[in-house]
Amino acid sequence: MYYFACGGNLNKKQLLERCPESQPRFTATLHNYKLIFVGWSRQWRGGVASIKPFRGEKVMGAIYEISDRGLGRLDKYEGYPDTYNRVKVTVNRETGEPVEAITYIKLSQSEETKPSPAYLSIIQQGYRDWGLI
Repeated sequence: MYYFACGGNLNKKQLLERCPESQPRFTATLHNYKLIFVGWSRQWRGGVASIKPFRGEKVMGAIYEISDRGLGRLDKYEGYPDTYNRVKVTVNRETGEPVEAITYIKLSQSEETKPSPAYLSIIQQGYRDWGLI
């Protein structure tokens, strides 16, 4: 199955640690959503990445192919179903071809907060890993 990463899991090294059998596949865009930082993470000492519907915006990310076992690992790491919800989304490849994937959306998005510099650097490295910046 396909997993759409758009936060810390864009970082190839980080995702391979969490989901060793995952296979990086291609970059993708999720239309009519935007990337936000919400809540407070004790681990990261700041807000964590999520997405929310927002007309006219887009979220750049990447697709990994994962197994059922990998999905279980991601569920555990993301705190599904208590902290993050797992949802199906349709993203577009660079060619415009639509692809169905799963991703995670933080349940509580009431307060947007700044991410820590350390967390932000993990995400920025992910964007570099995929050639998105």
